Parts: sequence; C-alpha cells; structure tokens
Amino acid sequence: MGRPSKARSLTVWMNGEQVGTWSLPARGPQQFSYAESWLKSSQFRPLSLSLPAGLGSSALSGNAVESWFDNLLPDSDAIRRRAQARFRAASTSAFDLLAAVGRDCAGAVQLLPPDEVPSGIDRIEARPLSNQEIGHRLRAVTATPVPGSLGPEPDELRLSVAGAQEKTAFLLHNNEWCLPLGSTPTTHLFKLPMGVIGEGQIDFSTSIDNEWLCSKLLRAYGLPMAATEIAHFDGERCLVVQRFDRRLHASGSYWLRLPTEDCCQATATPAANKYENNGGPGMAAITELLAQSSERNDLATFFKAQVLFWMLRAIDGHAKNFSLFLNPGGRFQLTPLYDVLSAWPVIGRRSNQWPQQKLKMAMAWFGGKGRYYKPLEITGRRMLGTAKRLGLGDAQTILNELIANTPSAIAAVQPQLPADFPPAVSEAVFTGLQTSADQLERELI
Repeated sequence: MGRPSKARSLTVWMNGEQVGTWSLPARGPQQFSYAESWLKSSQFRPLSLSLPAGLGSSALSGNAVESWFDNLLPDSDAIRRRAQARFRAASTSAFDLLAAVGRDCAGAVQLLPPDEVPSGIDRIEARPLSNQEIGHRLRAVTATPVPGSLGPEPDELRLSVAGAQEKTAFLLHNNEWCLPLGSTPTTHLFKLPMGVIGEGQIDFSTSIDNEWLCSKLLRAYGLPMAATEIAHFDGERCLVVQRFDRRLHASGSYWLRLPTEDCCQATATPAANKYENNGGPGMAAITELLAQSSERNDLATFFKAQVLFWMLRAIDGHAKNFSLFLNPGGRFQLTPLYDVLSAWPVIGRRSNQWPQQKLKMAMAWFGGKGRYYKPLEITGRRMLGTAKRLGLGDAQTILNELIANTPSAIAAVQPQLPADFPPAVSEAVFTGLQTSADQLERELI
C-alpha cells in the first residue's frame, strides 16, 4: 500500500480540547505532536504512556505512534474491509479508516480533519431509534456493501471500536436507545454472536451467552467488570455492554469521554503482536506497568484475573483486553475487565470443538526455567511461583479465597440465568470452573 504523494494529518481532540496532531508525511514515519494549549490545560495527560509529553510540542515518531492509532481499529481484516467499503475509505490503512470513522473511538479521542472543530460537546444531540431500526443496523454490521452503492447514510454512525468481534454502539438517553449526532458519544456497545471461527471451525454461536455468564461470574468473585445484558431487537440477539469510558456530566446535560488505552497501546505494541507468544506483553510486562498505578488493588486484580481466566479456560486474555484509565497529570489505573469468553463449552473431541490439549492461554505462567501456556500444564504451584517471580509475594491467600468463593459465585449467578439461556453453556462453564477450583485445592494442600 503506497504512501500519499503529499502529507496528510488529522487533529486529535478530547472533550472539546485539542490534544495534538497525527501526521502522515509523504516520506518517513508517522508523527504525533502535542498542542501547546493541551500541554497547559488543567485536563492535561499524555495521549498514551507510550507517547510521553517530555518533548513538549516537538513531534514524536515511529512505531509507538503508528501502533497507538492502529490499535483504535478492529483487529479483523474482514471487519476493516467492510468498514472501508461502507464508508468509502481510500484503503484499509489506519489513517484512511480513522479519517472515515474516527469520530467516536475507544476512550476520549475524536479524530477530525484539520479544518474541523467538534461542535455540540456541551449538549446531547440524538435521534431515538425503534427496535426495528436497531435490528436493521445490527444486520448491517455484518452485511457486505453492494458494489456501486451510494455509501453510508447521512446519519450513519462513524464509529471505531477495537477488537476481533463484530459490534456497533448506540446512546442510551432518557431510557431510549438513540443514534448520537454531532459530537455526542455512544454509551453502550452492541456485540453480535461470533459464529464459527478459526481454521478448526470452532462453534462460538453462543458467544453472547458465554460472555454474559463470564461477566456475571467474575463480578461474583469481586472483580470489576463492564456491565452487560442480553437483549433482542427485531429478531436480532446481542450483548449490550455499558461503556466504562463514558460518564454523564454532573449537570446531566452532556456525556464526557473518559481517556483510556489498552495495554498494547501503553506498551507501543502492534495489535498483530497482542499475544505474548507473538511478542506481546505478558504478565511480567503488565505487572511492571501496574506497579505504577494510582490504584493499589490493581496488581491483585490483575493476578486474580489471570487465575480465573485459567479456571474458566478464558484463553483470549491478551494485552488488548486489559485497559487503563488515563487521569490528569499522568496518573493511571486499571479499567474494569471486559471481553472474557470461556472455552469450556467448546472443549471436546467432536467436530467444531477444541481438544483441551491444544488450548493455550494468552499469557504464560512461570515454572522452573520455563514458560507454560497450556492449561493442562499450569498448576497451583506454578501460580505461586509466578506470583513470587513477579514481585507479588505469597499468593496463597488469593488462591485460597478464589477456591473458597467458587461455590458461592456459581450459586449467586445461577438464579440470574435467563429462561432461554442455553444449558450447554452454563453447565459446561459451571462444571469446568468448579473442577478447576477442586484441582487447585488438591495441589495446594
């Protein structure tokens, strides 16, 4: 994909304040420079922990800039191609796609042309949607635009949400689902079923139920989780996830975007390297990062999450699935957890299933001189050893609490299951979770 013959740029905004400029020179690496007004603002914080403001308004360049903006987009090439076709972007490059869809990104960022200023920041502008309209828009998410079509509707949402799963987003205002207009942000993500995925054709058609259940279980263990609910719109079933990067202003008259970034962005890691075995951040790198958090419980939360991911066989807990709130003055802390999906319902030897021997966790545990990704090779002793190696001290108390809390967590969630919840999902997850807790208890006696 060739570079443009002349330099191009997009202006980066947060809640109506100009943060800086992202530039794509005709030659050389991408650049980002902070605006002088942002450096002096009471709301100042770096755009990213990987893009420090120590050089003032001088341009930053290189991999950190390119990776940070690319990580705002969906991971899937197929989703990027659909966005390119729908919004008539010049290519699937991060710059071309974000020029088309960067008005509502993860965190607080809005990306606009250099000659445009965000308007309506201090008010809510939205159009209520019927169930039929939402259903239509959900179906359009996965539809391939017809060649020669006129492109997006005038009010079509120009949204960029990272991740590998199909999703869109809407605004909840006055208890009505709405299409936000102008600079009004979305407040909830709408996630669609994943269907059959990967070379093994693994059947994740119940991904909505699975993610909802994992969210409820992790919350029952006391971990901070993004709020979720299963909803239906004109025959379309989806998982509605409340955005933790949005907050209603104290006046109630408009929504604030809260600055966040994922741990790939914070560590200047390309999305393609999000898994540790592909060069991405593992437990050691993220623990080192969270040791500087302004929230003292973040290290324990992260370690508990890793243990529970193993218990749930939630194998997709890579660096993009951990995010940070970026607070004024350069302080930061872990956001609620999100995007947790258990493999227990698809573990097996039938078609469309995974043999457990082939599973790998997204981040390795330590043992002796080795690293262990396979759940069947991860033991309670290796968890204790990993905690010590990471400087977390004796994790025996944490493991004992998780083991002891497993029956009550399951008992708390069981009555919340909707009437139409697939038993194959709940039974597999509950059984797998309790079996894992029992294994840890035997190993740690």
